[in-house]
Amino acid sequence: MKKFALIILYYLLISFNTYVFSAEDKNQELLKIGVLAPFSGELRKLGEEILYSINIALHDLGNPKIKIFPEDSGSKNEKLTNACEKFQNNGIRVVIGPVEAKFTNKLFACQDLVFISLSNMSSNINKNILMLGINLESQLLSIKNFIKKEKRKKTVILFPKNNYTKHIEKNISLVNFENSKIYKYDQDPEKLTKQIEKVTNYKQRKLNLDSRVKKLEKSDDLKDLKELNKLKQKYTLGKVNFDSIIILDFGDSLKSVLTSLAYTDVSDEEILIITSNQWFDQSLFEETSIKNFYFPSINYKNFKIFNDSFYNIYNYKPTEISILSYDAVGLIYYAWKRSGEIKSINNFNFKKDIKGKAGKFNISENKVIQKLNIYKIDNGNFTKYNF
Repeated sequence: MKKFALIILYYLLISFNTYVFSAEDKNQELLKIGVLAPFSGELRKLGEEILYSINIALHDLGNPKIKIFPEDSGSKNEKLTNACEKFQNNGIRVVIGPVEAKFTNKLFACQDLVFISLSNMSSNINKNILMLGINLESQLLSIKNFIKKEKRKKTVILFPKNNYTKHIEKNISLVNFENSKIYKYDQDPEKLTKQIEKVTNYKQRKLNLDSRVKKLEKSDDLKDLKELNKLKQKYTLGKVNFDSIIILDFGDSLKSVLTSLAYTDVSDEEILIITSNQWFDQSLFEETSIKNFYFPSINYKNFKIFNDSFYNIYNYKPTEISILSYDAVGLIYYAWKRSGEIKSINNFNFKKDIKGKAGKFNISENKVIQKLNIYKIDNGNFTKYNF
């Protein structure tokens, strides 16, 4: 298996660097880009996918002055330090990777290198690390703007109690939602349902319905009988104390929250329901009780085009990190063309928006903010919300 991975890497290197042979012969200035990804171990397929995406970007740019230097970080980043030494020995200044943010302390020691990480754990440019992933602050800013456009006045923010709780709390404080309430929930289904009942004041609304039904059942008035027939189709009576709800979760945990909201009779026609970025997860079409809700994300049209292109070349569907790898190449190339060289992280602070496959983003004042679109899951389709 290890031999097979090395063969793939070898042929990719030939593909990458065919562009640069003539440039090297003429001693022209090259853009050298390091790639730090797992090319061995249990995550090697992820490393290969990153290289495949970079290969597509190189073909699209078509510039013979770009040379790629892949180095294996190992599946647990155990080879990270050695890889960084090799980059420095080859005169490389900028590196795409790593995927995870938890090893940043090791990267700080490599002061001569600039890392375009594919992680989304921070919007801040930290020393020599810029994270290109779709960060939570960008998502929350897009959501806040959307809520304002929809003229909603009372917002509930829900998120799970887990290892990312402090990270979520920090980003919520940065964005500062007005007139909002924050609730943290357990991911255990039984506890979750009780917590959502409390948030939605379900028990009181249920009592309101039962009380009204009992009263109407004693009446022979035609008007009361009509109201009674309508109420028997409901589960509660009375409105919730909010007009928009943000759920910062995904996957099965998100589906459990949506199911609990449906159970507590929260209407997606009356309440604006918004989640964090779902990367166009089509399983949400069929496995949720609430069929209409919104989320911020990258350019869906470009996302589909890129995925189709990747599939046509490599015969499998890529993960979300592929389009970020593609954009990382474009970002580095833009910074290099703009200044003629890359000396430090300061070369990536721009005054204007940058457009990539994923969409527009802004890098200024040592912060990366993506300009995300808002999409609606609407009866089995992803529909872009037009501001």
